[in-house]
Amino acid sequence: MNELELMEDTGFLLSRSSGLAVRTTNAHLARVGLRVRQFSVLSVACDRDGITQRELAEVLGLDPSQIVALVDELAAAGLVERRPDPRDRRTRLVSATRRGRSVRRRASAAADDGREQYLAPLTPEDRAVLHDLLRRLVVPSADDGDVMVAS
Repeated sequence: MNELELMEDTGFLLSRSSGLAVRTTNAHLARVGLRVRQFSVLSVACDRDGITQRELAEVLGLDPSQIVALVDELAAAGLVERRPDPRDRRTRLVSATRRGRSVRRRASAAADDGREQYLAPLTPEDRAVLHDLLRRLVVPSADDGDVMVAS
């Protein structure tokens, strides 16, 4: 496949677009000391009152071993903590700390700046269409079981 053929391959374009979006957003998140995946874990932890690492892996479409490393990094930075699940002593829940919630607010603004930079070539209407199409690929319909995750 030559370069021109690659530019006609939807899978290649999605992958390349994802890489560009992550690099741009990481550059903006660096000002608060985070990367996209760390920010994603922190955001989910802030939105839930405790979540298991397995649930985090499912929500984010990541391998559980990746979640362990990300939670370890965030815990070392004082942004999340693991605490016992009151319903099951064997399970630990990941929860955002007060500092984590504060960092998340600043990181959200940085991620918004990155997204704005990355999507700048698109009109607001184009952005809405792109978002809708990507959501249809990722979020299951009422008949599907799970979110589709790229390997």
